[in-house]
Order: sequence, then C-alpha cells, then structure tokens
Amino acid sequence: MKLHSISPPPSISNFVSKIIAIEDCKLSVDVGLPLFANGYPGIAFQTINSENISNSSIKTGNLFLFGQTITPIKLYTPERLTFISYLFYPHALKMLFGFNAKELADSTIELNFLEPAKGMNLKEQLLNANTIDMRLAIMNSFVVKLIASNYTDAQKSILFATQALRRSKGLASLSNIQKELDISERTFRRLFDLHVGISPKMFGRICQFDSAVQQLINNHFTKLGDVAYDNGYSDQSHLIRTFKEFTYVSPSEYLKKCYDFQMLNM
Repeated sequence: MKLHSISPPPSISNFVSKIIAIEDCKLSVDVGLPLFANGYPGIAFQTINSENISNSSIKTGNLFLFGQTITPIKLYTPERLTFISYLFYPHALKMLFGFNAKELADSTIELNFLEPAKGMNLKEQLLNANTIDMRLAIMNSFVVKLIASNYTDAQKSILFATQALRRSKGLASLSNIQKELDISERTFRRLFDLHVGISPKMFGRICQFDSAVQQLINNHFTKLGDVAYDNGYSDQSHLIRTFKEFTYVSPSEYLKKCYDFQMLNM
C-alpha cells in the first residue's frame, strides 16, 4: 500500500484543499478506512464498485460527490482497491456544483451522472487508467473543466467566516464574525446552510476536532491532555467525548486503528 497526501496544482488550489490517494489498499471489516468529520466536502474515486462497501446506509459507487460528513462511516471490502479523494474548501460545493450544501450533508451523489463528468466519461477514464499518476491527471483535468464551466464569484462573507473558524481551530467568536460581516444571526445561519451545509457552530466544532486529529496523527504531543489543551478543550474528558461523537471511538482506539490499518497493508 502507498498513501499519498498531495498538494493540489495551482490551477485548482483555490478550490481544492488537499488530495488524498491510497494505492492497493486492503480494508477488512475490522480494519476499514474511517471517514469522519473534517469540514471538507469533496469528490472520491474508488476502483471497487460496491454499494455495500461501507457500514452505513450511505451508498458509494466508483465515483461520487459528498457533502459535509457528520456521522462517521467506515469503508471496507474483501478486495484490494485504490482510493482517491479531492477535498474541496467548504464554500466550493455550492459554487462549483450549484447544490444547496445542506442537502448533501451526510450524503453522496453519483458524480458520473453530472456534467462535465458525464460528458467526458470520467468514470470510464479513471477505471481504464493504469497508474495513480494517470488517474490524478484525469481528476485534475476534470476539476479544471468544472471550475471553467461553473465558476461564480465566491461570497466574500462565507469565505471570511469559514477561514476565520479554520484559522482559529474553531474557537473564533461566532458573534464577532457575524458583527464583522454586519449581518443578522438568522442570515449568518442561512449563509452556512446554503454554502457549507451545516450550522456555524457545528462547523466550528468540526474545525476544532480536525485540528486535534491532525495533532494526534502527526504525533505532536506527549500526553493526551496536551492535545486537549492545545485545541481549546476544557479537559481531556471533553476531547474524548467529542472524539467518540465524531468517530465512535476514543483517541487511543483511533490511534490503534491507524496502526492496525498500516500493519494490514504492509
């Protein structure tokens, strides 16, 4: 197995935060690929077409668009697969696809039925490609076409709000952001519902949680209490409760699952 975390090329970097690619991966029922809240919608391709690949009512084919993930799911399959995901900035879902983002929260749509993916036979191109580099080139080309055909100016308000929450690990004052934008609380919530898909408060909590996850997986801590403190949690118990809410497991269990996943794919 090879795991790649890739910076998007400049042509799409205003819309794509990061690209994750996993080659030749084995996912057992016990050791699957967890997908949980991180604040990013996106598109994903997998070489296995199985509607039963996950432990969720959410169905995933070869190629799909997904919104904000709140309820965690786990992908698993008896076969080896390659998985590629392009994680978009929170505001990009509405801007590039035209959807009310709230309609896609905890949900997916088959991407190959939408333009320009349908017109360029995106799924077939990806399935027929032989290497990860070829697949990434095809996906990059698709996103460039998507931007060219659907781009509209981003609402400066939602850009400001999501960036403020991401930079502050979700700890920025929502009332201060709202006042800075000079909009009512109701308009603020509607802005997030339409463009992000979740409330400002939930998005802030997810930003805080994702910051803690990144600190854990990068091993930038001595004890778990450090992670709680560094990310604004009241104490270690608060962090553990949040972890269980968004992943169904504790931080220590999550780290063990990451280790088991690596061992399974050595």
